[in-house]
Amino acid sequence: MFKEYRTVKDKGTAEYEEKKSKFISNVAPVKSEEEAVNFINTLRSEYWDANHNVYAYRIIGDSIIQRYSDDGEPAGTAGLPVLEAIKRADLQNVVIVVTRYFGGTLLGAPGLVRAYGKSASMGIDSAGIIKKVLCTIFTVAMDYTFYGKAQNVLTDNGYNIENAQFTEQVSFTVAVVPEKEEAFIKLVNDITAGSATIKKGGQMYIDTKVDL
Repeated sequence: MFKEYRTVKDKGTAEYEEKKSKFISNVAPVKSEEEAVNFINTLRSEYWDANHNVYAYRIIGDSIIQRYSDDGEPAGTAGLPVLEAIKRADLQNVVIVVTRYFGGTLLGAPGLVRAYGKSASMGIDSAGIIKKVLCTIFTVAMDYTFYGKAQNVLTDNGYNIENAQFTEQVSFTVAVVPEKEEAFIKLVNDITAGSATIKKGGQMYIDTKVDL
């Protein structure tokens, strides 16, 4: 599994006009090729009357899967610029469909490359970019007397407390990157004098801010 990757935050849509041709870019995060294909087919149905529904997607797994289609545009002028927009933004697990309604004026190959690439980039901007980081989920339970200090110390060290529950003890979850697991456990034990219950769970990708 990849330790981290960049993708779009949510679905996004952007419209762009070039010489009366309208380009509509629809972008979505996906987790599999099947999701990508379903998204493409949904957009094809929605824009059934369009001249072209060009697409590209890039998905990580055991290897990187990337596909694109010019959907009737001259070879290399449509789907490839959309894929290149994905790669320039260093995105994974994303699909983009750029729909074109022809405006009556030919754009030529260079014009098509620019229009499809710009439309895809505008769609990405609309969707926003996040970074997914693979983390281990720890569940921690401790006495109430330690919780205030735990909040302060863990936060100061870059850990986010989630799902806090207040019963006989305080329990919460913390997402920890694998290389910091031992440091996290030591920190909790130091805070609670070794009295906390720390359970290591499974791994999942957590959304984080993109480094500027």
